[in-house]
Amino acid sequence: MSPRPASDGGLGAWAHDLTLDTTRNVPSANDRAFSQRAMLRITVTTYPEGVTVALEGRLAGPWVDELARCWKALTATQDAGSMRVQLDAVTFIDATGKALLRVMHEEGTALAASGCMTRAILEEIGKP
Repeated sequence: MSPRPASDGGLGAWAHDLTLDTTRNVPSANDRAFSQRAMLRITVTTYPEGVTVALEGRLAGPWVDELARCWKALTATQDAGSMRVQLDAVTFIDATGKALLRVMHEEGTALAASGCMTRAILEEIGKP
């Protein structure tokens, strides 16, 4: 994962793509279909005023742990209050994912979403 200039970030913005999937060495057709559903893309874009973490896919199962690792690494160098998690492209959030988002929010990270269901989840965890 190497940084690259963000196409929409303007001056001083950098993006890091981390795409994780569950594909094995020789997946079957069913495994490939599952892999496409059970994937989370985490894109970290650094701006002078803070960091945006954009999520795409399912925030569930092992991907919650991966986001937690990513967030922990970011908060080691950034104030959680200068971070924003963009959930517009998230298609599913399980109970563990909701719990992680709650912790992130309580520590000062801004959570944003445009989808009806995702906004409802944010309201449920205390973010109007």
